[in-house]
Amino acid sequence: MFAADKASRALGIEIVDLRAGAATTTVTVGEAMVNGHGITHGGYVFLLADTTFALACNSRGDAAVAARADIRFLRATRLGDVLTATAIERERFGRNGLYDVTVRRGDEVIAEFRGDSRTLPSGPARGGPDLS
Repeated sequence: MFAADKASRALGIEIVDLRAGAATTTVTVGEAMVNGHGITHGGYVFLLADTTFALACNSRGDAAVAARADIRFLRATRLGDVLTATAIERERFGRNGLYDVTVRRGDEVIAEFRGDSRTLPSGPARGGPDLS
């Protein structure tokens, strides 16, 4: 799935860790990611968290999509900051999943994201990770 994700890859998001029900990614804030206030545009922070969420909820080989997601921005970041997002599966039930993603700059939490996933009835994800 990530190999076909042109938006995340073009932004420079890299996978640090991927395992069943969890994922960690990183990105460095570039010039195109900074808004008129000189801080990272919230949409890019959301994109990082959403990508990490997608990796975690597709990590078991079932194709899954977001059913809902929201984010709380806690601190601003700036050009050159390295952001790390960590997603963890909180619960899976039927075709539904609940995931939390924490975005950090170093040890400092800058955003908290929660996403609900829904697996697609079509079967295994195309191009999913080999976690064996």
